Amino acid sequence: MKLNKLLLSLLLTGLCSTGFAQSSKELIKKKEALQRQIELAEKNLNKTASGKKLTLTEINTIKAQVRLMQDKISTINSEMKNLDHQITENTGKVHNLQNRLSDLKKEYANMIRFAQRNRNSYDKMMFVFAASDFNQAYKRIKYLQQFGQYRKKQAAYIQGTEKDLSNQIVVLDKDLKNKNNLLKEQVSEKSKLDKKKIEQTVVLNQLSKQEKQYKQDIQKKRQQQEAISREIRAAINREIAAARKKAEEEERERERIAAAKAKAENRPAPAAPAKPKSATTSEMLRATPEAAKLSAAFENNRGSLPAPVATGYIVQHFGAYKVDQATANSDGVTYNTAEGTAVRAVFNGKVASISPFQGRYFILINHGEYFTVYSNLKSVSVSKGETVSTKQVIGVVGDSNGVGELEFQVRKGDKAQNPEGWIAR
Repeated sequence: MKLNKLLLSLLLTGLCSTGFAQSSKELIKKKEALQRQIELAEKNLNKTASGKKLTLTEINTIKAQVRLMQDKISTINSEMKNLDHQITENTGKVHNLQNRLSDLKKEYANMIRFAQRNRNSYDKMMFVFAASDFNQAYKRIKYLQQFGQYRKKQAAYIQGTEKDLSNQIVVLDKDLKNKNNLLKEQVSEKSKLDKKKIEQTVVLNQLSKQEKQYKQDIQKKRQQQEAISREIRAAINREIAAARKKAEEEERERERIAAAKAKAENRPAPAAPAKPKSATTSEMLRATPEAAKLSAAFENNRGSLPAPVATGYIVQHFGAYKVDQATANSDGVTYNTAEGTAVRAVFNGKVASISPFQGRYFILINHGEYFTVYSNLKSVSVSKGETVSTKQVIGVVGDSNGVGELEFQVRKGDKAQNPEGWIAR
């Protein structure tokens, strides 16, 4: 019974450790991804900081770096918590194995003493012949045989337990070393974050000296965003109008077929149906089975869509934002990335529109009731009406002050959605 309980305990702790190990792997991947983003931001910052005039891109890059560094430290803290759990469990395993080894050695010692007392063949024969009948004598012979086999098994158990104990101590030592390395990494990252915050303070002080110029940059950016938003809404409205026209044509065709069939059968023509209530935008965009299916598939992938660029970091989030005294609103998110980075469709769909805008392009992709928008493309590699698949390259990102910059939106009809709720983290 004790052995069963011990094995169950070890099994459960082993399963828990496996869970932590998997989680730790995910945290390590996340930390590595954050480090790549931090390094890319630093590379971009070196490009934008070469001029004397402070730029909006430079300020946003430093803000993004601070956020990424804080995320990395948070990830390290999560790693350390996992390691603490693993260390606690592995310490418990070591203690259990030590206790088990002690019990096994005691049992084995008792068996050895018993064997010493009954070591000659005469004693064994007397033990058998002292039986009251043949059945009992047979059982005593089997007992002696099983006792010898059990003693060998106990010796093997002791050797196996000693090996398990040795292995577990190695694992525990490794966990302790990993925790020590994480502590050092945490101290290093906090030091880097402190330096970056000082740099941010210097930049913000510089911003106050260039406040007028910076407000002009914000105003220019706001005007650009408003202009492109109008273009996007107009493109979406054209798609909605086309969907409405198609639905009306299909309804007239059904009425024509019904009338022709009634005439052929010498029946009165069916009465014209009452004019239905005007369909909503969602109903128009989901009118066909194909569109409805595509919309449902897009909705089912909320939170798991790939990012529109394979490498990059978000410098501008969705919604209203404020820097110093200047305020603006964003209908999507802005990614900073390397120059020449490929832009990818985040889901299957159809290219609804490709429009030039101030020397760049924006692409509108239809996903049934939903649309995704990719703005500030230097060049495009798809055409209007083309069907695209998830992660298919649709163009190349344009630059801003030498840094690749992509504006990305998700819309339900003409209503802007927060893309960060749709993209996999």
